Amino acid sequence: MSRRGGDIEWIRKGIGSDPRIGAEFLSAGVGYGGSCFPKDVKALTKTAADHGLRLRILQAVDEVNENQKKILLRKLANHFENRLANKTLAIWGLSFKPQTNDIREAPSLTVIQELLKMSANVRAFDPIANDAAKPMFDGKVEFYQSAYDPLRDADALIVMTEWNEFRRPDFEKMKKLMRSPTVFDGRNIYDPFEMQEKGFQYYGIGRGSQGSGHAWRARDDSADRREYRTHA
Repeated sequence: MSRRGGDIEWIRKGIGSDPRIGAEFLSAGVGYGGSCFPKDVKALTKTAADHGLRLRILQAVDEVNENQKKILLRKLANHFENRLANKTLAIWGLSFKPQTNDIREAPSLTVIQELLKMSANVRAFDPIANDAAKPMFDGKVEFYQSAYDPLRDADALIVMTEWNEFRRPDFEKMKKLMRSPTVFDGRNIYDPFEMQEKGFQYYGIGRGSQGSGHAWRARDDSADRREYRTHA
């Protein structure tokens, strides 16, 4: 759909307008993680297989989730024409969801590991999960204590967790710090049209190529209040 200029947020709004469904858990992104849901999906699938049953929907959920974790990698490769070696990439968010330092099965781990394989220079910041992530990378990733520090001379920013403090940053400060004002938004917390107006090259998840315009924003203010419940 996005390849034809469509916007997943319109789909989210349409489906979520049905009160039997709601929009709170329909956010597109780079996949779910955590200690429970991934393990439970795999366990149910295996238990069914042990009894001669194939749970195709759960298998598809697991396969799609693993694919979603790598979708930004494909966008990065296309943007940099497969030349990611020595590119400086800033990561905002390491935990699998906001309000936790839990990095188990977090999509950020997959993205960082793959970027390191491609010889990119990776810098990371998470409000509370830095210490949990450091042992995972044997000193190959630089960790910072503020969101803006890893942006200095960065070739791109990758948003992996939808922490509140990432939703309304100082965009002018970001542009001044970055070598190239390019954002890969793995949680669709920004509006494509607004980002283009601010002078950023923007890549979201399922957002199409032209942005969504002023009619529908990526998130309303209620997203801040329900943040702790999303992507569990």
